[in-house]
Amino acid sequence: MSLYILKRLLILIPTLLGVMTLSFIITQFVPGGPVDHVLATIDSENGRGGNGDGIATGSSFNYSARNGITPKQIDQLTNLYGFDKPLHERFFSTIKNLLTFNLGESYYQHQSVGSLIKEKLGVSIALGTWTFLLTYLVSVPLGIAKAIRAGSRFDTISSLIVLIGYAMPGFILGVCLIVLFGGGSFWDIFPLRGLTSDNWDELSFTQKILDYLWHVTLPVVSSAISLFAIKTLLTKNMFLDEISKNYVLTAKAKGLSHRRILWKHVFRNTLLPLITGFPATFIGAFFTGSLLIETLFSLDGLGLLSFESVNNRDYPVVLGSLYLFTLIGLLLKLLGDIAYVLADPRIKYSAQFN
Repeated sequence: MSLYILKRLLILIPTLLGVMTLSFIITQFVPGGPVDHVLATIDSENGRGGNGDGIATGSSFNYSARNGITPKQIDQLTNLYGFDKPLHERFFSTIKNLLTFNLGESYYQHQSVGSLIKEKLGVSIALGTWTFLLTYLVSVPLGIAKAIRAGSRFDTISSLIVLIGYAMPGFILGVCLIVLFGGGSFWDIFPLRGLTSDNWDELSFTQKILDYLWHVTLPVVSSAISLFAIKTLLTKNMFLDEISKNYVLTAKAKGLSHRRILWKHVFRNTLLPLITGFPATFIGAFFTGSLLIETLFSLDGLGLLSFESVNNRDYPVVLGSLYLFTLIGLLLKLLGDIAYVLADPRIKYSAQFN
C-alpha cells in the first residue's frame, strides 16, 4: 500500500503539470487579455464603449491610434502584467510559482490569490460539505429501503420524486424555494442572504448553530437535489444486484437471519462503489452549480470569484484557483482508492505499475 501511495503521488506531479500547461496556453492565447480588458474599461468609462482602433490579442495589445491612450501607457500596462517577457519565460515562472504555492497577486483586487481564495473558501466549504453529507445521509438509506421494498408503492412513489428532483436544475429549485419559503408569495421562513445573521457575534453558541443551519438550509437543498437521484438509484441497483448473488443464497441456506445477511454481507459489498464515488461526489458538490447557487442566495464564494476572474481576465486568480482545485481533486481520488482497500482487503495494489 505504501509503495502504491508513493507511486500515485509521483504520478500526481506530471498530471498537475499537464493541467496547468494546458490552462496557461489557453489563458495566453484566448482573445482579449488583461491589457485589452483594462483599455476597454477605460474606453467604456470615457463613453466610447470600447470602440477604439486598438487591435487585441490574447497576451498583447497592438496600439493603433486609440484616442486618449498613448503607446507609453499601453507599454506600462504590458509591463505591469508581465506580458513584456517572452512566452516561455512567463510559463516557467508561472509553473515554478504554482508548484511552490506562490499563487501570485490578483490584477484587479490588489490582494494575493491565496488570501482571496481563503476569504471566499468558507462559503464553498459550507455548501460543498453539507451537500456531500446530506446526499449520502439521505440517498444511501433511501436506496437501501427502495431495494428491500422493490416493486412496492413506496419504491414507485419515491422513484418518481427523486427523478423529478434530478430533472429540476438546482437554481430552478432555488427560485421555487425562495418563492415558497423566502418571503416571496407564500411564507417568510428562511433568510435569503449570507450564511449568518448580522447580529452573529451577539448570539450564544446554541443560537449560532441554529442561525447557521437556518441560513444554509435553502442553498444546500438546492445544491443537493440533483445528486439525490443518482446516489439513491445507484444504491438501490447495487443492493438488488448483490441480493441476487450466490453467496446470499448460500448464507440463507446456512440459516443466517435476513437482517444479518443484509447488513453484514450485502451492505458491505454495496459500499465499495459508493466509496470510490466519494471524490467525484465531493468535487461535484463543492463546485458544480456553485456560481448560480451563490448568486441566487447572495453568497460570495469561490464560484463567483472564478466567474469574475474569467470575465476580467484575472489570470493569476484563474490559474491559482484551478491549480488548487485540481490538486484537491487528485488527492481526494487517492483517498477514495485507499478507502476502497480498507473496505475490501481482498483488493491488492502490489501488482500496480509493474
